[in-house]
Amino acid sequence: MEFDTNPINQCSKEHEKIYQQWFNFADSDGDGRLTGGDATKFFAMSNLPRPDLKQVWAIADSKRQGFLSFREFIVSMQLVSLAQAGHAVTNDLLNADVDFENLPPPTMEGLDVLLAKKKVMPKSEADQTGSAPVQAAPATSWFSSSKSSKKISLSSVTSIVDGLKKLYIQKLKPLEVAYHFNDFVSPLLTDSDFDAKPMVMLLGQYSTGKTTFIKHLLKMSYPGAHIGPEPTTDRFVVVMNGPDERSIPGNTIAVQADMPFSGLTTFGTAFLSKFECSQMPHPLLEHFTLVDTPGVLSGEKQRTQRSYDFTGVTSWFAAKCDLILLLFDPHKLDISDEFKRVIASLRGHDDKIRVVLNKADQVDTQQLMRVYGALMWSLGKVLNTPEVARVYIGSFNDKPMREAATGPLGKELFEKEQDDLLTDLKNIPKKACDRRINEFVKRARAAKIHAYIIGHLRKEMPAMIGKAKTQQRLIDELETEFGKVQREFHLPAGDFPNVEHFREVLSGYSFDRFEKLKPKMIQDVDDMLGYDLPELLKNFRNPYD
Repeated sequence: MEFDTNPINQCSKEHEKIYQQWFNFADSDGDGRLTGGDATKFFAMSNLPRPDLKQVWAIADSKRQGFLSFREFIVSMQLVSLAQAGHAVTNDLLNADVDFENLPPPTMEGLDVLLAKKKVMPKSEADQTGSAPVQAAPATSWFSSSKSSKKISLSSVTSIVDGLKKLYIQKLKPLEVAYHFNDFVSPLLTDSDFDAKPMVMLLGQYSTGKTTFIKHLLKMSYPGAHIGPEPTTDRFVVVMNGPDERSIPGNTIAVQADMPFSGLTTFGTAFLSKFECSQMPHPLLEHFTLVDTPGVLSGEKQRTQRSYDFTGVTSWFAAKCDLILLLFDPHKLDISDEFKRVIASLRGHDDKIRVVLNKADQVDTQQLMRVYGALMWSLGKVLNTPEVARVYIGSFNDKPMREAATGPLGKELFEKEQDDLLTDLKNIPKKACDRRINEFVKRARAAKIHAYIIGHLRKEMPAMIGKAKTQQRLIDELETEFGKVQREFHLPAGDFPNVEHFREVLSGYSFDRFEKLKPKMIQDVDDMLGYDLPELLKNFRNPYD
């Protein structure tokens, strides 16, 4: 299973210097991000037709961030060079048989003259003749939306992710803080949560090949990896890119501001001692982070002996992850009580779940057919969705495939399944920005419903006498109160939180200290979802649309 990075952004040192000079010229505000307005002016010098330039941007900005970094700018220039040479601009060019390293830079009409002028011209004059100043950038105009109830006059937004950060701080976070959203649902977000690389989490019972799968993917072991038939991985391990190979303890990684794991401190020291970060330099880890998990155990005794909330931790990671792989092997198809609780905790993240039937070469073709049927039957009782879960069949390890058991048909099947899974993994970085927007909208809706619930409980409390009795009645009849909130504000029943979990957290609060419902805060979030967010996406779409 090969995961090669595309050679298209590789170029010689000589060409890289040229592209750096061009990028610095095109990037009018010098923030290292080439946004749509600057790009259209610069790309126009190539004299390519608009449809070709639209494709160039779409391929270069494959992650749909709304800007080009320097490496993506090199990709765009190489595509322009190929288009000028007569190639059709398609995604197939990424894998074309071309010597990208020695591909000459494109012809940009009038660029040499402009660069020469910029060298001899004083800075003040260069600013006047150059691109539009930062404050006039179209990417920031959405902040002064006339329909928005709260004007945001910030000029630092040069990407979709930056825009989400500002919206969260200005409009969503005040609602979350006012109604204790972080105690009930999810910790408050930080910059590192928005900037983090996509994550892939592996879940499964012990000895289903989770750590071996990561080793197979990386073509090497990560620092601290243990593989064996017994439950060897006894901790959550985040495998991420870093300058050198080392393991960082959980307590350390949870307090680092540039890491998106500060929310894990809510699970206490007992969990953080079973959590670590494994760093290593690897081209694959530049695109996404892998999360290895302890094997899910069976039996009540093992569950009660865990010193932390295993299901709560997996639920926290599930909300952050872009893909969740559930691993099974032909000899471990039973779904234990703990595994059932873990899968139930993934509710709301069904679109992220992929099922992997690993070690499939350990059985012959006839047995594999029966194993597949048994797996789907077991999953059908746990995954309460009408859709069929996507199952990848293969043997994800470095050992030669047992062709004697599977036959040529099985080998061909496994290779196709591995290619499909690899394609799914390759698409993660491309979908990361869309996923972030999706999770942001889900969070905003959850925060609104949470505010309605807390506001309703506060309203039901008496002014003077009988507070304790009323609070206990509301907790006992919480499901009925959810129904009242749903009918009063016309909310979808499926968006409401788990009643039992909500009841458990509520028991530690005094309802009469809750904030009353503030319609202004709700309206701010509605405006954000209805006007600001669509305007943000519109301003950072393909500039040639």
